[in-house]
Amino acid sequence: MSDSDDATATGPETATEAAAAVEAARKALEEAQAALAAATAQAEAEARAAAETAKAPAEAAPAEPVSAADAAAQVDATAGGPLDEAQVAAIRDGYAIEGAALEMGALVNGDARADVPVRIPLAMTNRHGLVAGATGTGKTKTLQVLAEQLSAAGVPVFAADIKGDLSGISVAGEASEKLLARTRGIGQDWQATAHPTEFYCLGGIGHGVPVRATVSSFGPLMLSKVLGLNKTQESSLGLVFHYADSNGLALVDLDDLRSVIQFLTSEEGKPELAELGGLSSATAGVILRELIAFASDGADAFFGEPEFDTAHFLRTTADGRGVVSLLEVPGVADKPALFSTFLMWMLADLFNDLPEVGDLDKPKLVFFFDEAHLLFRDASKDFLAAITQTVRLIRSKGVGIFFVTQTPKDVPADVLAQLGSRVQHQLRAHTPDDAKALRSTVSTYPTSGYDLGEVLTTLGIGEAIVTVMNEKGAPSPVAWTRLRAPQGSMDPAPAASIEATIAASPLMAQYGQVVDRESAYELLTSRMAAAEQAEAARSAEEDRAEAAERAARDAQKQQDAAQREYERRMRELQRRERTTTRTPTRSGGSRSGGSGGGLGGGLGDVVGDALGSRTGQTIVREVLRGIFGTLKRR
Repeated sequence: MSDSDDATATGPETATEAAAAVEAARKALEEAQAALAAATAQAEAEARAAAETAKAPAEAAPAEPVSAADAAAQVDATAGGPLDEAQVAAIRDGYAIEGAALEMGALVNGDARADVPVRIPLAMTNRHGLVAGATGTGKTKTLQVLAEQLSAAGVPVFAADIKGDLSGISVAGEASEKLLARTRGIGQDWQATAHPTEFYCLGGIGHGVPVRATVSSFGPLMLSKVLGLNKTQESSLGLVFHYADSNGLALVDLDDLRSVIQFLTSEEGKPELAELGGLSSATAGVILRELIAFASDGADAFFGEPEFDTAHFLRTTADGRGVVSLLEVPGVADKPALFSTFLMWMLADLFNDLPEVGDLDKPKLVFFFDEAHLLFRDASKDFLAAITQTVRLIRSKGVGIFFVTQTPKDVPADVLAQLGSRVQHQLRAHTPDDAKALRSTVSTYPTSGYDLGEVLTTLGIGEAIVTVMNEKGAPSPVAWTRLRAPQGSMDPAPAASIEATIAASPLMAQYGQVVDRESAYELLTSRMAAAEQAEAARSAEEDRAEAAERAARDAQKQQDAAQREYERRMRELQRRERTTTRTPTRSGGSRSGGSGGGLGGGLGDVVGDALGSRTGQTIVREVLRGIFGTLKRR
């Protein structure tokens, strides 16, 4: 076949293929137009639904209306997100709340979906919660967002401000283009707002109203935790507290506790605990050494009077807003066991004082427990049991607790099981331990359309995986959420502002000055001083009695010696007398008168000589003392 024939045969085939391609393109265009029309209609419907939801009274702040174009863009964005539209609709329905709610932010599915808000029912905040995430992922700002909305809803808030960042809640924030662009993207009507704030500090270390506790109210269990005692030492410390309570010895400060321990290991105090097993010197020595180290860290300032009444944390303002109580702890940030245990004391004190109220429309107080992993680290079984019981039962007293920490595994399983809401910021998996923690975290979430192992490591700052307890008590769907921005300052409040707030506080007059009343230290010091005086008096009396007895013995010895000397002299006198009687008279006088006179004169002379001599005088004195019991004065 010639070349012309080949060309003729190929030409019609090429034309046919071109026509078919044109027809296919036309059909594809029509299908695309139909899909666009359907998407636009769906977007308009969702926009109307979002507008109706925004008008509902359940929302704390109405979301900005979403235009059809924006909604269409959001629908288009769904194609780039991990969830399909059915899953997005399920999340929307899961967070549709009828009552008052805390606005967390908007769903992220490729981009933020302002038409799918994520909320926590206000009534469910007393079911407790967890805010977790690596350092620098936005946990503190999330805490501030929650605290601001709780305050606006009339719920008092307590939080420990470890780094000083939360103080900005007391002053209004500052707007910026970047901030407003973010808030518009999630439907947040951002307005700079300051919230009523009270500043506290532990024992006067730092800036704020001093918060102190007595050693008695702190108790042996929590004190053992903060001292790092083992089970045997903890039991012995409990015995010390029991003795002090039974004997009216007030344990106000650490000096009181030390004095009781020293007394119970002294000779006078050992019998006091004999029936209860006693307190070994070795155990007492360990406790005393730990108390000395504890005091050297500055803990002396935390214990004392006046003891703080935790009911002050439940205050509201005249306009109905809840007071945000911030405990400043930068001064004790290097003593984590101390301040975390002190926070636990506050919770325990609230638990003991508050009445049962059951389920309320809103809690009486929400307590944020920052750096919670420090509380549970190396905790004894008894201490963990006390925490678990407090978390489980304090809900019925109208108090909600939010633990803020780095990973859920920092919180014991029994406590984690009590938490209804979870806000999980980014986790990092740079080490094998991090990877293990990530897997453990993923395993605790309900089934969702996300690959949580991947999502949790790619979350941006200010984003979190959220699941909460809905109004029916069931868990809400897992939602990747772009969180709202705080309306207070995201920077620490100026020092002058903080000082002015503290100076204006009516609580400073009540708690500003330390009160040193008579307590165990003074009572035992007085008792031991009296015992020492009595012992000194007894020793002095024994010394006097011993001296008198010794003097009596010496006097008796002298008397016996004098008696012997007297008897010896008398025997000598008698011997001389017998000798004189037998000796013939040497003189030549008359026998009749001479003999009698000689005998009488001889005996008288002998007696006179004897009595006149020094020895005779000594005999006379000794005889007189034997008769009258004393020596005759010369």
